[in-house]
Amino acid sequence: MKAKQCLVIGLGRFGTAVATTLYEMGHEVVAIDINEENVEGVMNLVTHAAILDATEERALRNIGVSDFDVVVVAIGTDVQAAILATMNAKSLGAPYVVTKAIDEMARRVLERIGADLVIRPEHDMGVRLARQIATPNIVDTLDLGSDYAIVEIEVNERLRGSLRDLNLNGRFSVQVIAINRSGRVEVTPRAEEELRPHDKVVLIGNAHALDALRRYLGE
Repeated sequence: MKAKQCLVIGLGRFGTAVATTLYEMGHEVVAIDINEENVEGVMNLVTHAAILDATEERALRNIGVSDFDVVVVAIGTDVQAAILATMNAKSLGAPYVVTKAIDEMARRVLERIGADLVIRPEHDMGVRLARQIATPNIVDTLDLGSDYAIVEIEVNERLRGSLRDLNLNGRFSVQVIAINRSGRVEVTPRAEEELRPHDKVVLIGNAHALDALRRYLGE
């Protein structure tokens, strides 16, 4: 697999997960954010991280946005910033721009201004989980292709504790994207969130990593 040159704009939980996972998969990743603390958090987990305002066209031109194979605009709740960053990236020649939208209206606007792919991760995962809850045991694995999958695993004593202390990303290279507790679903949970037996945790990772975690939980 040829390594891609990837630019990730916005380093909240979603953007950080995208940037660090792409880097772990062997791609070249430049990650930028206007928040210094967010940039420092991924400094050693990507190829290069920088404090940069993607709403400024000059800033994106200076880092050569058109040279990246994929640009991911992962800006959180600031719709205007996401729109400006997407417009700037496309106008400067970025070949493929993926943008996160917070709602349906934002999705429509982003598609109209040229985003190649618009995703709503919280909404999309919430829909999948709701369908799974409504029809239990029918689907417990979502194959994403390229050897990656989303799985739901029931928590046991070996998986008890806070997400930060468990460090599943560091130990097993899997990312927690949701917790289902007695029918209440929390998407993109905080690091302080505590896992308890009988919780169901939704993870994303490659097949080998997920199998290693399953073996660990079964020991």
